[in-house]
Amino acid sequence: VMSSSSSSSLETQIFQYIDAHQNDFIKDLKEWVAVESDSVQPHLRKEVMRMMALAADRLAALGATVNLVNLGSHQLPDGQVLPLPSVILGELGKDPQNPTICFYGHVDVQPAKKEDGWNTDPYTLTEINGGQLFIRNLYGRGATDNKGPVLAWINAVETVRALKLDMPVNFKFVIEGMEEAGSLGLEKLLEEEDQRFFSDVDYIVISDNLWLSNKKPALTYGSRGNACFFVECGSKDLHSGTFGGIIHEPLLDLIALLDSLVDSTGHIQIPGIYDSVAALTEEERKLYKSIEFDLEEHRNNCGVKKFLYGTKEEILLHLWRYPSLSIHGIEGAFHEPGIKTVIPAKVIGKFSIRQVPHMDLSVVKKQVVEHLEDVFSKRNSPNRLKVSMPLGTKPWLADVNNLLYKAGRRAIKTVFGEDPDFIRDGSTIPVARMFQTVTHKSVMMLPIGAADDGEHSQNEKISRHNYIEGTKLFAAFFLEISKLH
Repeated sequence: VMSSSSSSSLETQIFQYIDAHQNDFIKDLKEWVAVESDSVQPHLRKEVMRMMALAADRLAALGATVNLVNLGSHQLPDGQVLPLPSVILGELGKDPQNPTICFYGHVDVQPAKKEDGWNTDPYTLTEINGGQLFIRNLYGRGATDNKGPVLAWINAVETVRALKLDMPVNFKFVIEGMEEAGSLGLEKLLEEEDQRFFSDVDYIVISDNLWLSNKKPALTYGSRGNACFFVECGSKDLHSGTFGGIIHEPLLDLIALLDSLVDSTGHIQIPGIYDSVAALTEEERKLYKSIEFDLEEHRNNCGVKKFLYGTKEEILLHLWRYPSLSIHGIEGAFHEPGIKTVIPAKVIGKFSIRQVPHMDLSVVKKQVVEHLEDVFSKRNSPNRLKVSMPLGTKPWLADVNNLLYKAGRRAIKTVFGEDPDFIRDGSTIPVARMFQTVTHKSVMMLPIGAADDGEHSQNEKISRHNYIEGTKLFAAFFLEISKLH
């Protein structure tokens, strides 16, 4: 175990090296961003494969053992069969005295085109001065999601190697190229490797999300699940002049059903849906009080005039800790410009419920079906009702008091000079839940991107500051976990 004085002199050495090599690290990111590794569009699958090879070479250059695991192929809805990118399983260091940390990241990206509204070419990393003095932003697809954080972790490991320091931890890497398309094949691989690759792993770290604030660092300890529903009504198209006023119109049935789901305050009206949501503890309430969250800034980011709630605590509770229901669209209804006086035959409403810990997916499905059937029966409609749940993912929650989070907190304090916000994510992060469920190891989400990085949107960026300080954070974390373990 390291003494704190030797640890702080190591930190100084490491941080100086990172500062001195920051332009090299940015050059590496530029090279990675230049690869159009879009896993969503079939014609770019070769680019995803090229990106996986680049990442594997980069790990091999560190001295890591790299295994590219073939996952086979998958079929698209149009019948086309595409190869799945291999998943990288990497390993560096096998000292039984050291803890073993497995890092997960992905190097595929969301689609991006300059004409979508980008100010710069999305595949050319471009450094531009930010709105505030001293902030320089690095714009490009994948800069924050997730090529920047993956490279920052590799840069941190490279720094320890370059300074010929004793390895504070053993490293393992899981890097995939299908995250943006649903991580196809990953869960099966994790299950197959549970007793092999993961057998000596102590901790799993994921850096694939953002801070809540533009300036204050955060540790993420939970995310909501998601259950998607289709509700279908009707049979064949009819003319409104011939049949309007004498039949039960499927679209009217569907609108009544969708209207019954949630009220104007955002409260879900499905009986029993809140029954298994855990009561808020005093300790948890305190976590929300200290969080830095600017309502005005968040409102501007969303582009809305007002929120459903007026306080920071209420907004964060309803974003992270309570379920929410959103309606996404209606398939089968006329939606082109102009008017078409048709009574649509079959319409499908689409909505989803973000669930929180302790909500059981099968119970949620039963509650939704019973509620919709009850509302529908009161309409005395002869139309056919069909409710299905094509997709369901579970929420994830970690223990903020375990060693992993203690080390993360200390590393943030060392690099940024302040304690992090402990935050949850209102969206769904299937990979955190997947690793925790399959491997039964401690999982932590350690983001380095700021709230305004714009992952998935036009002009995605990571600031030079966050990319370089994030590299220092990962290196400081290696030292902290080796002291605590």
